[in-house]
Amino acid sequence: MKKESQKIVEFTLFYNRYKTKVFNYTLRMVGDRLISEDIVQNVFLKFFENMDLIRNKNSFNYWIFKTARNEIYSYFRNKKIRVDQFAVTDIDEIDISSGDNLANELELNEVGEIIKKELGEMDFEQREVFVLKEYSGMSYKEISQIMSIDENLVKSRLYNTRQRLLSKISKVFQ
Repeated sequence: MKKESQKIVEFTLFYNRYKTKVFNYTLRMVGDRLISEDIVQNVFLKFFENMDLIRNKNSFNYWIFKTARNEIYSYFRNKKIRVDQFAVTDIDEIDISSGDNLANELELNEVGEIIKKELGEMDFEQREVFVLKEYSGMSYKEISQIMSIDENLVKSRLYNTRQRLLSKISKVFQ
C-alpha cells in the first residue's frame, strides 16, 4: 500500500508540474480547448498506467510529450483530418506587456495576431517545432527525440519558421 501511495504522490507532483505545458502544446497543435483537455486527460492516464515502466525519471518529459504527440496524431487520424489541414484557432495571446504605453501594447497584440495567423498556415511539422521550442521551452535534442528526427532538421525547421515569422512581422511594421 505504501508503494501505491508513493506512486500517487509522485504522479500528482508530475501532473502539477507538466499539465499546463502539455495542455498548451496540445492546444496550439489542435486549436480546440475541449479536444486539448481530452488529449491531456488521455496522456496523463497513460502516464499513470505506465509510470512503473519508465525507469529513468529524467525521461518523464520525453515520454509525456511523445505520448501527447501520438495522441494528437491519433485524434487527427480518427477524424480523418490530415495534420497539415487544420487551422490554429485558439492560441493564447503572447503576453509581453510592458504596461507603459498603449502603442506598445497594440503593437504587441498585432504581432501576436500575425504569429497566430502564420502558425495556422504552416505545415504541422514546422508549427510543432516552433511550439515545442518557443512555448514549451524544450531543447533541440528533446524536440528531435520527441519528433524522431535529426537535431539539425529541428534547427533548420525552427530557423525557417522564425525567418517566415520575422519576414511577415517586418512587412507589417515597415
